Formats: sequence, C-alpha cells, structure tokens
Amino acid sequence: MRLTTVGCSGSMSGPRSAASTYLVQAEDETGRTWNLCVDLGPGGHGALMEHLDPRELDGLLFSHLHPDHMADVVSLQVYLRYHPEGESGPLETWGPVGTAQRISDVCWIPDWAELQGQFTVREHTPGQAVSIGPFRIEAVPVRHPVPAFGFLIEGPSESRGEAARIAYTGDTDSCPSVARLADGADLLLCEASFQEGREDFVRGIHLTGLRAGELAAAASGPEWDDDGAPRRPVGGLVLTHLPPWTDPDVILAEARSVYAGPIDIASPGGRWSV
Repeated sequence: MRLTTVGCSGSMSGPRSAASTYLVQAEDETGRTWNLCVDLGPGGHGALMEHLDPRELDGLLFSHLHPDHMADVVSLQVYLRYHPEGESGPLETWGPVGTAQRISDVCWIPDWAELQGQFTVREHTPGQAVSIGPFRIEAVPVRHPVPAFGFLIEGPSESRGEAARIAYTGDTDSCPSVARLADGADLLLCEASFQEGREDFVRGIHLTGLRAGELAAAASGPEWDDDGAPRRPVGGLVLTHLPPWTDPDVILAEARSVYAGPIDIASPGGRWSV
C-alpha cells in the first residue's frame, strides 16, 4: 500500500502546494491497481493528474466538508462528465452527512440527477467499515467545528504478507477517538496546522506539532484517554496541513520533542510505502 501527498497545504492552497489531497494505492490479488483519493482541496485535481488519470479513481473519501478539503470536486466533475473520450463514473464517494448537497452547491448544479453520472454518494457511519477493492476503510469521528472524520485504511503491505494500516487524522484537535484511530498504525498522516505558543487561544480545531507527536507516541492523559486502554506508538509520522505562513522546521521540532520514530514533513509528490 502506497501513500502519495498530492496536495498538503493547510487551510488553503499555497505557493508550492495544492490543499489537502492524498492518493492511496494498492494492488489486489490479480495485480490490478486500486486508487483512492482522500480529500480534494483547491488545486488538488490538477496536481492529481500528475499521478494518474482521474478516471482511474476507484473511490473518493471526504474527511469533512470545509472547502479546503473538497472544493476541487468541481474540477473532477467537469473532467468525468465532459472528457472527449466520453463520460465516466459514477465514482464511489464517501463523506459526512450532507455531502451530496455540498457537491451540488460547489458545482452549481442544483439538480442532483445531473450529477448521478459522476458520483454515487454514501455517508460515513461510525463503527461500520467499508471495502473498496483491497482496502478496508473505517471512518472515525474526530474533534473539529463541523462533522469531521479521520480514516483508518487497511490494505496489502508492500513488504510483508499481512495487512498494513495507514491512519489519517483529517482535521482534528486532541481527542480519544483520534488516539484510538492512530493506535499502532504503520503510518500516521497527521495534520499539524497550529504552532505551540501561537494559537494557544483556540482549541477544538487543529493539532500542533507537539500534539501530533504526542498522538504518534501514544501519549497518555485526559486529552487522549477515555477508557484507560493501552495504546501503541505508530511506525512513522507524516506531518501535513501546514499553512503557508508556518515554518515546517518549527513543527518538526515540536513533534520530535515527544516522538522518537521516523518523521517526515509532507511535500507535493511525497510518497511512502507500508
């Protein structure tokens, strides 16, 4: 299973990256490659085209419906509907309650019947895993001002004969549910939008580099625990969703102060195998 950070700029597109857009790929037993797009923020569709033809997508997952995580669905809709080789779809699309209406609003197409050729929309159900090809995907509610989810994506490992797990936080602050999501994951794709000492006046929106490191290290405490069950550190940490005004070295240092495992800062085209 492979993760590519197609776009990783936090809360907006930036001078060097599209906003949150991630590609997860794996082969099934026949060798066929399956492709999941996780979030599709501003600029994400164009950047995705550097990695594959968007008509090859098998699933689209929205963590939440803030525009920086889904607004480029408008570009995908045009591509799927008006490509000169013909219309393609419908693409299996998962998101929070209201996803179909938000897609309709963003695309300025009020009649959903006009979008059914491009998207089949289903809504996340906590505790209920879904399968797309070789992937098993669980959506976990997290802590954000709107209904938001992180994803635990299980799929075939690139290096061993068992399933591997990628955990993606989406946008969240510290909470027990995201701690359970990250528990023992092979790779944690973790937002770290805020900086210690800079956004301390607001909670319930984003993680800092420090809190992302605590999550990766399976730190205990009231913000992470609600049942006292032990948790395991993750195998590796990728910090993402940094706004253009944030110094990545500061966020990296915060995370390294509490997590001793491998850490990377996401960049456009970055790729990891698990």
